[in-house]
Amino acid sequence: MQTIRSVDALRSALSVLRAGGGGVAFVPTMGALHAGHMALVAEAKRRAANVVASIFVNPTQFGPDEDLDLYPRREQADAEMLEAAGCALLWAPDAATMYPHGHATNIHVAAIGDDLCGAARPGHFDGVATVVAKLFNQVQPDVALFGEKDYQQLALIRQMVRDLDLPVTIVGVPTQRDADGLALSSRNAYLSPEHRIVARSLPRVLGESAQAIREGAAVAATLTAAAKELSDAGFEAVDYVEFRDVETLAPLTDLDRPARLLAAARIGGTRLIDNLAVHPTKGSPARSG
Repeated sequence: MQTIRSVDALRSALSVLRAGGGGVAFVPTMGALHAGHMALVAEAKRRAANVVASIFVNPTQFGPDEDLDLYPRREQADAEMLEAAGCALLWAPDAATMYPHGHATNIHVAAIGDDLCGAARPGHFDGVATVVAKLFNQVQPDVALFGEKDYQQLALIRQMVRDLDLPVTIVGVPTQRDADGLALSSRNAYLSPEHRIVARSLPRVLGESAQAIREGAAVAATLTAAAKELSDAGFEAVDYVEFRDVETLAPLTDLDRPARLLAAARIGGTRLIDNLAVHPTKGSPARSG
């Protein structure tokens, strides 16, 4: 596996890859890789002959009081994992390469990026959209893989690709979980053993709430009860528990179309997010609330 650090070298390496035949599947990451990332790579290998991954801890998606400096960086170990998984190329630019002096263009995806995690992290999704657009222009993949754990991010990228007519297919890969149900995340490493026990209540409460909504429970009352249960379990703050349209992320009061139940909560300085699909079943009741 080649590790590339300049745009010119990336273009040359990609030209050689494409000359060998087959498309390019792209897995963008911020490193600190785990089994969730490897699931993206595995799906990428099923989609194209050549798999390209990137590692770039993007400063523009971190707020001033967030964990940019503390975010785990372990490029060598990550590169070994990617090579063992069959990646052909690792794109690992530094910040000066991604944002050279005079960089002044940013992308804002309205509505989808403005609430949920966007409300708690102002500017975060502008940073995400901008860096992903740059990565797509640099790598020019046929398909790009993103995890469903970061569902708002996935919806935002799909919207951006549609709006800007970018020639890339976006594939969402189901959330990978530990044995205790917690969604895999690089930030799980921040959790103490005691906080990890509390964190397990997040997927449990989401699962119970999703089932209640499928069985006809009022949506608003279910969301309120879920937020209270997370607080009672030991979360220090619950940013949101929301029920949204699967594509637009518009708020829903009924299970009358495919939906997503999303939550974000904080414990011990760590902010955890999770979400579950909630689909109506034929003949199931739909109640306002």
